[in-house]
Amino acid sequence: MLDKLLGLAMLIAATAIFLYYTTWTLLMPFVDPGHPLHDLFPPRVWAIRIPVILLLLGSAVVGSFLSVVMIKSNRKKAAKAKAIAAGKKKA
Repeated sequence: MLDKLLGLAMLIAATAIFLYYTTWTLLMPFVDPGHPLHDLFPPRVWAIRIPVILLLLGSAVVGSFLSVVMIKSNRKKAAKAKAIAAGKKKA
């Protein structure tokens, strides 16, 4: 039950963010600059900066994770090969 509620909350959050960003980037350029709706949104330059920053940050996290996994995998392979080589020398 808790996983369904969490999924629903994530779906609602994603929908709200999508609607806010879509309104900000696609509809606000057609609204007069003096309209009070412009107070609800940051400057339009951030419509490009925020996704670029998130993309770079996400790429860095994924790259770091893959690097750590590959390093640990190579260490395990090296330890296994070393153990096999040590076992052959004793025999």
